[in-house]
Amino acid sequence: MNPKITFCTGVGTVTGANFLLETPVNNKDNSDTNGGKIGTRILIDCGLVQGEKVANDENRELFQYDLSTIKALIITHAHLDHVGRIPKLVKDGYKGPIYSTQETRALAELVLNDAAKILDMEARRDGLLPIYEASDVAKVFPLWQTIPYHEVTKIADDVSIFLKDAGHILGSSMVEITVGTAGADTSKKILFTGDLGNSPAPLLRDTEPVGDVDYMVMESVYGDRNHEERDTRDQKLCDIINETSKRGGTLVIPSFAIDRTQVILYELNNLVEQKKISSIPVFVDSPMATEATRIYAYSTELFNEKVRAQMARGDDVFSFPRLQFTTSPDQSRGIDHVHGAKIIMAGSGMSMGGRVLGHEEEYLPDPKNTILLVGYQSPGSFGRQLSDGVKKIVMHDRTVSVRAQIETIYGYSAHKDGDHLVDFVNTATKRLKEVFVVMGEPKSSMHLAQRINDELGGNAIVPERLKVYDLGIGQ
Repeated sequence: MNPKITFCTGVGTVTGANFLLETPVNNKDNSDTNGGKIGTRILIDCGLVQGEKVANDENRELFQYDLSTIKALIITHAHLDHVGRIPKLVKDGYKGPIYSTQETRALAELVLNDAAKILDMEARRDGLLPIYEASDVAKVFPLWQTIPYHEVTKIADDVSIFLKDAGHILGSSMVEITVGTAGADTSKKILFTGDLGNSPAPLLRDTEPVGDVDYMVMESVYGDRNHEERDTRDQKLCDIINETSKRGGTLVIPSFAIDRTQVILYELNNLVEQKKISSIPVFVDSPMATEATRIYAYSTELFNEKVRAQMARGDDVFSFPRLQFTTSPDQSRGIDHVHGAKIIMAGSGMSMGGRVLGHEEEYLPDPKNTILLVGYQSPGSFGRQLSDGVKKIVMHDRTVSVRAQIETIYGYSAHKDGDHLVDFVNTATKRLKEVFVVMGEPKSSMHLAQRINDELGGNAIVPERLKVYDLGIGQ
């Protein structure tokens, strides 16, 4: 018998990562609820499927596996589409350990507590019970164990894990899973990439190479397109700020609280210090982004050499004149009373909830303002509608005219683009047998799989949801 992977969610869509790995049966294995012998069952990620609202209806469905048989849950990083259903998993009966880096655990606590509030609001609006509540989130973290990068951790008799730096957000990991005894002829390695960083990134270290693995499960958000060149990206940000400022307008940046906000703050700090933009008020209007920035600020060992050297010279890379972090609702509302040019960063990054919706409602009707989208916008989200060029949008039961300038810079995405995803696969040794391309819209995943096959002579496929794939170990 061979190990098997089931792609529970996270295929045919960018969100909802949830993959099940099952090792071969041996004499020490347990039985499932039907009395059948099973191997060690491990989950990799447990994220929310997202779209027009934070949680789609399918997140309410029962998990597609017997929770009592799951040995461990491994988390690649703290974004909601990778951690957002963990409280439901625990609420439904999961009692095993959860593994990740220390930074992922710290950020996940922020993300999940914030998600509980949003899910409660959505449920009240729809006349439903929330998927989970804050009390369910509290039950998650006693189960959570942190492990460092580059240290073998044995989680079962026949399974060990090894975390490598994905370079995506702070603490993000690629999970290398060894099934069997490491080094034995029958052992094999499966790499789950999580999300892969857009290296070289402004703040974080580069994504590590694939190395010596047999199978790989990899993301494909930008599998069919490339980002702007970095110099082009930085100049475009500078130009958008200066042009909006000259009009006396407001620049609204829907920004993920984790990593995207810190990257933009770092870039703004550099532009201010280099006097490439005029000094105008900058508001980070997000309690979660404020706390995430604190976590970033004391995790500098994960920054790249350039940023660490900059900080060693005394530069506080997340602070500059006229920057304000607004946390209370009153402070948030007060931003609208600040006249003249200003910049507002608020969540969520795809305008699916959070304070940015109020700011967009306020500033979209005026052509002197700008909405700057700085990353992927999922289908059905307000951000996607804006990027698609809609002229009117319904927000808070009100039709809002879109007269503001809508700009997009994909280069600040925390994901690798198509060329760099192919380059990443090429860092694998000849041992690599098969690549499963997931976490992308169908056209992106199919395009990337085809490029891997055509350009690298690989064996890449886009798996089907809930289909069980036999990895062929032992044959």
